[in-house]
Amino acid sequence: MPVTISRDVLFQYYRFSLYNSPFDAHDEGCAIDLYPDGERAPSPVAGEVVDTKTVQAPPKAYAAEHDHLILIDTGDTVARLLHVNPAVEPGETVAVGDDLGALVRAGFFAPWVPNHIHLGFRDPDANPYRASGSLPVDVAADVTPVFWDGTGTVVDGGETWARLDEPAHPAPGDSFVGIANDVGGDGSGVLDGGLPHYSGGGLLGDDNAGAAALAGQHVGTADGRTVAWDDVAVLANGEPITGIALFCGRERFGAKLVGEGIDLSVGDEVRVTVERAAAGDDST
Repeated sequence: MPVTISRDVLFQYYRFSLYNSPFDAHDEGCAIDLYPDGERAPSPVAGEVVDTKTVQAPPKAYAAEHDHLILIDTGDTVARLLHVNPAVEPGETVAVGDDLGALVRAGFFAPWVPNHIHLGFRDPDANPYRASGSLPVDVAADVTPVFWDGTGTVVDGGETWARLDEPAHPAPGDSFVGIANDVGGDGSGVLDGGLPHYSGGGLLGDDNAGAAALAGQHVGTADGRTVAWDDVAVLANGEPITGIALFCGRERFGAKLVGEGIDLSVGDEVRVTVERAAAGDDST
């Protein structure tokens, strides 16, 4: 059975994603990334701290050398939390919302990924230090699909990402939204994941859609809520980019375009297109 994250827990964070990661722990939506405001990590779970462990992170010029694992016994499961420098110790009891420590920008992150808490769950009798084989995660909050035609104006960005003003959140802060799965124009759930730069993605809110589409283009095949991306390429104003980061957000929404050295600036008008990758093109 999946572990369900309550609406109240989710509303501690401005964004979440089950599939927007290249790591095996997120396969089939068996982990969730939670994005808090600020530099501290409010706990998404309650229970007793079992252990904390420092681990070596992949070397990245923009990231910390080490990451950290926090294990919390929730009573029914053992929660695994990453990317937080622990301010808690084994034997302590924490409640939802308690400060777990400072967020860590780890070498596991792609350069366009903001700080967040990685959360997964293991059965009590399973090895809690392993990520693979974790339990599926579900969310107890409705996510509203918002349609996007592939256009927008850059309103924020950096060297490796740009956020557009579209699709806009209809009521920022009040609910979570995601870019609609544009199959037949009926908003069959919302898309989650890195298209196409991570091997697959998710489709939240409609386990029976069977297909995934974005900006008028078929982009993948859904098996339940898990999507296998098609062999596609994403272009911004005709220029290839790495892809689109797809997530569920309640603030600061809008399509997020990502790529090394992305050449977009605030104020630029952008049209995003998704095309079938050319034969023999391994760039995506």
